[in-house]
Amino acid sequence: MRISIIGLGWLGIPLAKSLLASGHHVIGSTTTPEKVEKIAGIEVKLFKLDPHPLGLGFQKLFETDILIITLPPRSKSQSGEFYLEQLKFLKSLAENGSIKKVVFISSSSIYPTTARKKEYEEDEQLDQITTGNQTLLRAEALFSSSDIFETTIVRFGGLMGADRIPLNYFSNKDNVDGESRVNYIHQQDATNLIRWVIAEGLWNRTFNGVAPIHPKKHEIFKSNSQRLGLALPKSYSPLQKITDRIISSTSILDTGFEFNFPDPVNFTYNS
Repeated sequence: MRISIIGLGWLGIPLAKSLLASGHHVIGSTTTPEKVEKIAGIEVKLFKLDPHPLGLGFQKLFETDILIITLPPRSKSQSGEFYLEQLKFLKSLAENGSIKKVVFISSSSIYPTTARKKEYEEDEQLDQITTGNQTLLRAEALFSSSDIFETTIVRFGGLMGADRIPLNYFSNKDNVDGESRVNYIHQQDATNLIRWVIAEGLWNRTFNGVAPIHPKKHEIFKSNSQRLGLALPKSYSPLQKITDRIISSTSILDTGFEFNFPDPVNFTYNS
């Protein structure tokens, strides 16, 4: 198939390479000329949404069969409204091109922040009051409402693996939460999940992309320390009664998908 990836970043580059290895024709976008030269083996177009489209030859990105959008909202540097304006232009380009299928990468942060015993599943009733991320809720609705293409939404948990090591963010720090259970997914499983959606034709669906095992943070930190030689946190927060906020992976497992890294304690890393 002809596949376009908007955003050749931490997830987009390994995804592009994986799709290429599977025999697909892949084209991707980046926002800087320097990156165009650095991403070897992948056809790359300079493309930026400001929020209107800017770039060189980017129309080719929308002359494919499938569009994968890995464009997260950058809440620290732009407003939610700016992000949604970017997506409106992106949707218009897709609808006026040859795109028939879209994979929109969202986040499990869309679920309420409330901890509870019941796992959060894809059919959770969300609105602008209950959601944990109003911008993403509106973004999902924007693409799901198209009459031109079919959209599947993938809500990833915390993306780890490669150079993203959980303990790196907490090493030598005080008063660290070690008891909460995590909702992580390994980079390799994230790319495999997107490939699975495409290969199996799982369109007009929503899937959580989260490893099925949810260890406590301190268990992951201990594993990272033992295997990678990183310093543990200096201290943990006082033990309190904790009700976990768990994201379910049942829906994607029910399609036959298998995780290479079902337990975040055993995630592999580059370092």
